[in-house]
Amino acid sequence: MRRSFGRAVLTGFFLLFVLFLYGPTMTILVLSFQGPDGGLTFPMNGVSVHWFASLFETQKVGDFGGSLARSLMLATMVMAATVAISVAAGLGFRRRFRGSGALFTLTVASLIVPSILVSLGIGLLFSLAGWDTGWYSSAFGAQLTWTLPFGLLIMFAVFNRFDRAWEEAARDLGATAWQSFRHVVLPIIAPSVIGIALFGFTLSYDEFARTLLTAGSDNTLPLEIFGMTTNITTPVLYALGTVTTVLSFLAIGLALAGMTILDLRRRRRVKLSRVGVTEFAPSAPRCPRGRNNATIRDATGSGERMFSRRTAVEEGNGEC
Repeated sequence: MRRSFGRAVLTGFFLLFVLFLYGPTMTILVLSFQGPDGGLTFPMNGVSVHWFASLFETQKVGDFGGSLARSLMLATMVMAATVAISVAAGLGFRRRFRGSGALFTLTVASLIVPSILVSLGIGLLFSLAGWDTGWYSSAFGAQLTWTLPFGLLIMFAVFNRFDRAWEEAARDLGATAWQSFRHVVLPIIAPSVIGIALFGFTLSYDEFARTLLTAGSDNTLPLEIFGMTTNITTPVLYALGTVTTVLSFLAIGLALAGMTILDLRRRRRVKLSRVGVTEFAPSAPRCPRGRNNATIRDATGSGERMFSRRTAVEEGNGEC
């Protein structure tokens, strides 16, 4: 009886938390479908998509299309840079080197520095250097100070428990450093890489403080929305919130779809390894090193076995 009561209390608390978290978003979603004569509050005056069409009327909203395009391009740039730098740093930090601790501390320290101070500092630096601030330059660098620490922490956690014996097995089979990374390491860390990409994109897409003083004359979407709150008194603002929310969920859905596809491919490799793919016989003739390198295939999802694709030898003609 006491356990049931406690479970009911926790369930009720969780439902209240969900309502607090998503209630405002659902309210904005509903109000964005106000009729042409609707206002900013309930009750609704009809139902229509009038305010969604008004998003693309520059005289009513501002540069919504341009700011959205800039935010998407900036988020894509930040995502690509965050993934590339985080993976490279994760590989590099697997071995200790002089100054590694200080470099790591310096990188992660940007998380505790107030975002507006980072924006101010980068803006002042560009001003003193005589450079023009812009969303593609100064804002890009400012946002990297926000996304990179998350990517680095994820990669360090992944490589901290990574078994290097899988790479050594690939090298023993004749794979080069690039082939062992491409066919062994990358498939194993792929879910984490997708997570870093999602972090980089969403954090950049929604970032306001670090972009405020570094974006220059062209606003990103968060800055445009902030400007709209001072002069827009129609549900078009709610329509914009609905569209941006849908885009955010779309990005999350694409990331989850990518992880699902990778998992299905892993399961397919494991299934093939169990039903018909066999390892190379120890007595089979070895191919020249260059051709042997080209035949290394992906590791299975578990990373326990690797298979070669020397089909000519498997067919028994003794040729590579």
